[in-house]
Amino acid sequence: MLMPSLIDKHTNNTDNFGFLKIKKHINKNSGKELIIFEIANNHMGDVKHGIKIIDEMAKIKNLYTKDFEFAVKFQFRDLNSFIHPTFKGSNLKFVKRFESTKLTKKEWEILFKRAKKHKFKLLATPFDEKSVKRIIDLNFKIIKIASCSLTDWPLLESISLTKKEVIFSTAGSSLDEIDSVVSFFQNRNIQFTLMHCVGKYPTEDKFLNIGAIELYKQRYQNINIGFSTHENPANVLSAPLALGMGAKVFEKHVGIETEKYKLNKYSANPTQINKWLETLKQAKIMIGSRKKRLKISKEKQELRGLQRGVFLKKDFKKGEKINVSDLHLCIPSNSNGIVANDLSKYKDFITKRAIKKGSQLDNINSKIIDNRKIVLAIVKKIKRLINKSKVLIPNGVDLEISHHYGLDNFFKYGISMFNIVNYEYCKKIIAVFPNQQHPEQYHKIKKETFHILYGELKLKLNGKNINLKQKDIVTINPEETHEFFSKTGCIFEEISSNHKINDSYYTDPRVLKNKNRKTFIKFWR
Repeated sequence: MLMPSLIDKHTNNTDNFGFLKIKKHINKNSGKELIIFEIANNHMGDVKHGIKIIDEMAKIKNLYTKDFEFAVKFQFRDLNSFIHPTFKGSNLKFVKRFESTKLTKKEWEILFKRAKKHKFKLLATPFDEKSVKRIIDLNFKIIKIASCSLTDWPLLESISLTKKEVIFSTAGSSLDEIDSVVSFFQNRNIQFTLMHCVGKYPTEDKFLNIGAIELYKQRYQNINIGFSTHENPANVLSAPLALGMGAKVFEKHVGIETEKYKLNKYSANPTQINKWLETLKQAKIMIGSRKKRLKISKEKQELRGLQRGVFLKKDFKKGEKINVSDLHLCIPSNSNGIVANDLSKYKDFITKRAIKKGSQLDNINSKIIDNRKIVLAIVKKIKRLINKSKVLIPNGVDLEISHHYGLDNFFKYGISMFNIVNYEYCKKIIAVFPNQQHPEQYHKIKKETFHILYGELKLKLNGKNINLKQKDIVTINPEETHEFFSKTGCIFEEISSNHKINDSYYTDPRVLKNKNRKTFIKFWR
């Protein structure tokens, strides 16, 4: 027996199960879901009846071409070899049905031409190797594999040799069997869609198990998942649920009931198909984008009307900083006013002019300094500098942004530090941006050594300029004043005695006046 070889778990570009991640091909250009009308044997061996089905389905299709792509699917069996000679002409259910609905080659061609005229894609399900060859001769682009043939390895080998795109249904199959088929096609670089399907005709609601789509999405990542339905045609809820779970391809049996031909209980007539598609369309509209949140006009405006305005508890002069304790938060808010949602510990509010008690802050009478944006910009820049320098920063180390007059002027004055250890000894890694200055300071207790790891540093030690480059080392003793600057950007390690709190003395008192001169970021990576 022909069996698939499971894919090598060490293959690059695989998911957690060892399955290759392959590109999705179904409707790759349009991005629309594919709707497959399964005619099967509902043509009843009557080419005129088959034409009528195609024509009626085309009328419905034309109502939804902006929303979906459409295909008509047929079933091929070479009855001369498919049915054992002993049972030909018998009353066995499937033998009788297949023989009674047989079409000639010419009749098949009439149906194909009709479907093409209506701009349907053409698909077929082959149940034997001769039918696979027939699909090749007809140049159909996609081959559908029925659930009953999912582990028919001789048939699958024949299909794989065509290199055509495949859609396969999974009714009655175990996960191990599906795993084998997925690996089989991936090993042969065949593009495919896996269809959730239940082989019960019709399928009661309790057996639909649409949640299996989520299982398949997690198990077979980056593979198209679809839904092949056999439920009562009056059920219009299952397909929207499948769509919500991410199904991209939908297959449904279709037909027309007449006085001569009865329709089975799982095939939908034109009226039912229209209702089914309309519901699916509405679901698609409601689901919207899976990649981004929609920007809805007036949404923010309407919500802002319910937000508390920011009002002053006292008079303010021009240029004063406003603290949270100076504010009264209440409704109603002016349309252009600042609201409570605009407040943050990372934001500073400075008056642009004198403001009276009871007034609401707005963008006219005050300005906002968003320190969070500044911090994020610093983090982004420090990561670039580290990557460029190839200096390794240990895991679990916080980033400290400090030694500055204010974050708004950080790129001119300040440093970025990583505090590695601080016991009897202390180690830090310090980064200086290009054209950034560290203010002059000294320590009364701490003795420290600078070791340049990357770039160049201009150190002013006790009034004397020292130019340092990569691999240079310099020691700074207690009471020695020092400041430094880098033209190019610099990273160095500081090895010192235990760092004592409040042992940094700045010659410029403005540094210490800035109470927010240190910002610690834990998840900077």
